[in-house]
Amino acid sequence: MASLREVVEAADVVLLSLPDSKVVEAVIEGEDGILKHCRPGQTVIDLSTAAASSTIRLHALLRERGVQYIDAGISGGAAAAEKGALTLMVGGDADAIEAIGWVFDPISSKALNMGESGAGHTTKLLNNFLNAVSLAATAEVMVAGKKAGLDLHQLLDVLNSSSGVNFATQNRFPRVVVGDYLEGGLTSKLMTKDVVLYIDRVRELGVASLNASGPLASFGLATALGYGDAISNRVVDAIGDVSGGIRLKDAPHDTPQGGK
Repeated sequence: MASLREVVEAADVVLLSLPDSKVVEAVIEGEDGILKHCRPGQTVIDLSTAAASSTIRLHALLRERGVQYIDAGISGGAAAAEKGALTLMVGGDADAIEAIGWVFDPISSKALNMGESGAGHTTKLLNNFLNAVSLAATAEVMVAGKKAGLDLHQLLDVLNSSSGVNFATQNRFPRVVVGDYLEGGLTSKLMTKDVVLYIDRVRELGVASLNASGPLASFGLATALGYGDAISNRVVDAIGDVSGGIRLKDAPHDTPQGGK
């Protein structure tokens, strides 16, 4: 279809997967956006990683038009998407969520109703923050292990059998230490965006954010050194760069094209 208007007029269910809330707002509230062309009985599902406060506001606007707005955060990455095994964190009207379960079935192995509008996007931000913390911290530990002369495979074996175990030690760094950065996933720029959204959300909730400075600094460093548009796993190279030019795998000290 040639336009957003044609999509909205033809579909009963519209799925959005966009970079951030500003883009979502433009698509919904823009001059030729969803609000202008929607009709009662439609459902809009937002799969983006977005600000919950924006989601709640858009939910109210669409509800006035008789349209259900459901926020559905996604976890699992490209590999899970290809297998139809994503985890979805869903927020919105309970009856509306139940009615569109058929939309989620082909792409997810788990779709959890987290509560009212904004609950899905809030859950996604909480998850992504923990992902950012564990990835940045594990990258730092692996650079330290390399510089200390440790066998990185054995180090990972210890971590994965001990209290330091996390998603990065189990699923990312066993590949990274042999030079496979799992390219194609979330970039450092997007990781930084998600951490900032998390900080905004916990501020709205009145929760102290004491642990955000680490991932903000780490992925900010990665962006400053030219890795911003590469997968966020390359944060380990950014930390290695400022730690004496360390690479986990003995190879030329490459920087992504366009990097510094």
